[in-house]
Amino acid sequence: MCGRYASTKAPADLADEFHAVDATAESSQRPDYNVAPTKDITVVVQRHPRDDDGEPDPAVTERSLRTVRWGLVPFWAKDPSAGARMVNARSETVTEKPAFRRAVASRRCLFPADGWYEWQRRDAVPKAEGGSGKPTKQPYFTGYADGATLAMAGIWEFWRPKPDAGGELLEKYPDGLVTACVLTTEAVGPLAQVHDRMPLVLAPGDWDAWLDPDAAAADGPVAALLTPPTPELVATLAIRPVSSQVNSVRNNGPELLAELPADQVREPIQLDLLS
Repeated sequence: MCGRYASTKAPADLADEFHAVDATAESSQRPDYNVAPTKDITVVVQRHPRDDDGEPDPAVTERSLRTVRWGLVPFWAKDPSAGARMVNARSETVTEKPAFRRAVASRRCLFPADGWYEWQRRDAVPKAEGGSGKPTKQPYFTGYADGATLAMAGIWEFWRPKPDAGGELLEKYPDGLVTACVLTTEAVGPLAQVHDRMPLVLAPGDWDAWLDPDAAAADGPVAALLTPPTPELVATLAIRPVSSQVNSVRNNGPELLAELPADQVREPIQLDLLS
């Protein structure tokens, strides 16, 4: 799964990297070292621009950075609370699940990130040996070894409260709500030592196909991307143990990305498998 990630680059830099127009809100323009579900985030989308009457121009597409909320709210949901549980969608079943199949058909996006956090479960250390006697989890951070921006495949959806939803919802969301979730896939290589799932990371050469608003999810170029990344892509990633400070969403700073000293890591994963 993917429940936390880091996104620290300025929208202007991301716009250049993804050849997109920056249409983000100020709330998402600060570096975030601990992006958590239900936060406002930046995603990359590609749509047909609309004229003054709201009609899309089928001959033109525009790629842009947008601010959305992390946690997809299906269009048929009664209220936005469902989004807190839908931060991920499995790539193997995303085209079948009622909550996701409409979004993946035409509303695909990319989550720009420095990398993501994942937790490896550790066996309990007996109190007699200085431990707590309870199982623990060691957080790891994974991103490109050269520091390049990582793009996680995602889908987005537009939700609007029903006319009979009640005054509170109608007042709080007069223009509706745009939300998104990350697609996950089976972990590859040494990443499986941390967790059996990982975000669906797309190489730059796959961005155009994934974002194409006219390509259906069942079309070959898109369907081919709903599979685990290649060993070659995984070989460009670097995994490092980090401090448990990331466990709390209240902590947010560059220190979260610092590698944890080896003597503080129990049962380290075999990072040499990346070589």
